Amino acid sequence: MEIIRATKTAEQAGAYYVRIQAMARKHQIPLNVEFDEHDTPETKYIVVIDNYLPIATCRLYAINDEQVMLGRIVVLPEYRLQGLGTLVVKEAEKWAKELGYHTAIVESRDNKVHFYETMGYVPDYSQKIIGDTFTCYRMEKEL
Repeated sequence: MEIIRATKTAEQAGAYYVRIQAMARKHQIPLNVEFDEHDTPETKYIVVIDNYLPIATCRLYAINDEQVMLGRIVVLPEYRLQGLGTLVVKEAEKWAKELGYHTAIVESRDNKVHFYETMGYVPDYSQKIIGDTFTCYRMEKEL
């Protein structure tokens, strides 16, 4: 397996592929909802490749000069429970720190809060986000 910082269109397409297969298709999320205003040519993506196939991804973008949002953290179903979610988050945090950010933010689905807590994220239960598909909580971690 190879983990890449997707800076080229073809590499970013790998991130999109994982999200379409594991989120849009599985949860019947329309593409215009899954791909939002934060998916731009400037957006940064982590992609894990197994041989030639993209299998996991994470998106990161600036909130402000100090904070970065990590999101759309997705692993293809057949590759789950192998530590790939943790791997993409850690690589995204590393990249964010190199870019000068001090705090990482995630908006975790309610059933994934524990996953992020194990990596040092602290939930803010007063920041409940009720979306069309999932209920989420804002979580923060100092980098």
